[in-house]
Amino acid sequence: MLAKIQNMVHQSQELFKAFLASSTRKTHFPYTIMRTNLSSCSGKDLVSWNTMMGGYLSVAQYALVVDLFKELYRDGFDITISTILTVLSASREALNISFGGCVHVFCFKIGFSLYLNVATALISMYGKHGHIHSARQIFDEIDVKKDVILWNCLIDAYARCGLLAEALELLKLMKHHHTRPNSSTFVGLLSACSASGALAIGKYVHDYAEEQQLVLDVVLGTAIVDMYAKSGLLEKATDVFDRMESKDVKCWTTMISGCGAHGQAYRAITLFHRMEKDGFIPNEVTFLAVLNSCSHGGLVTEGLICFRRMVKVYKLRPKIEHYGCVVDLLGRAGLLEEAYELIKGLPIERDATAWRALLGACRVYGNVDLAERVKEELEQMNDDHPADLITLNGAYVVAGMVPHQRSVLKRENQLVEEMNDEESSKKEAGYSKIDLL
Repeated sequence: MLAKIQNMVHQSQELFKAFLASSTRKTHFPYTIMRTNLSSCSGKDLVSWNTMMGGYLSVAQYALVVDLFKELYRDGFDITISTILTVLSASREALNISFGGCVHVFCFKIGFSLYLNVATALISMYGKHGHIHSARQIFDEIDVKKDVILWNCLIDAYARCGLLAEALELLKLMKHHHTRPNSSTFVGLLSACSASGALAIGKYVHDYAEEQQLVLDVVLGTAIVDMYAKSGLLEKATDVFDRMESKDVKCWTTMISGCGAHGQAYRAITLFHRMEKDGFIPNEVTFLAVLNSCSHGGLVTEGLICFRRMVKVYKLRPKIEHYGCVVDLLGRAGLLEEAYELIKGLPIERDATAWRALLGACRVYGNVDLAERVKEELEQMNDDHPADLITLNGAYVVAGMVPHQRSVLKRENQLVEEMNDEESSKKEAGYSKIDLL
């Protein structure tokens, strides 16, 4: 391969550039070799540099994109907008705000910051870093007519920072400037509403989307369904879901997860079967939502059937989260020994989360013998936690027994005192909040 590349370099610069362009689209291509030969190429031009930077960007080698840009600048090449867009994308993904700020100054000096696509890239970079004031300053200083992509970028930046009221005001300002939104305008804002329970803002966004007569496509529809489901309005989410003309796996998974979160386990299973009947192939996330629903609904048989279908029919390899759901499912149903054997026989590295789920189930059912074995497993993993001993003692209490060693209670009291004394063990009381219409 190396000899082939070197021959191309010496024989034809155009042939080398064509090979470079095709190679950078391959995920596992040896980019180090390509960079070495690019640096030694006497006839290298800006197209070759940009192609190489784009290749590094596509495989998430963001630091190398920055290094190439510095080398390109030192060699005295004229920087183009394409080069700037690539390096700004790398700065955004690598969270390299200091270098991104330097690129911003460079764009300002040569006049690139006046272009909408460069301004959009700068706003996106600052927004992802949480520098919302810098993003807004760039937006306000644009003299030309702002397009919908620029508006979307800043609205999404506000939403990412949790500034929903400001994002809503920007949406209203966009309406005032007679800029027609698209589905991407609302998705980031709706996702932020889902995460924060801001139902009033989410409903306003939904109503505005209907006012603009936007097509309820997969992306927008899924975001609305997720927002209503997480805000407690499952029927509203179902209504939007049923009105969607096209659906994908993510949309079905969102609806299944929403049903499970509201305790509608049978409904979640029915949706899952509908999804299969309509020809959609579930993924790992879909099965995780189904197993969660079965666990919270106590549907042991249905959950185990889905787990077997995941492995045997769809050939998906379960992750520790899937096994944790099955363990929790068996534990809630009192099938503790089955859950224990499942964890012991895991084909992947065992995780303390699954053991602790089983330990909690042992406490509920007062199974002291199994609780002792689970506690030993956690100790062998060197993942002992003060709460484990408290849970173990709880199993003794439920069983109406006294721990066989007085030191257990003594050690428990010591651990409780340590947890109260250690600052790292303190945590604020949890709470949930949603808006009510």
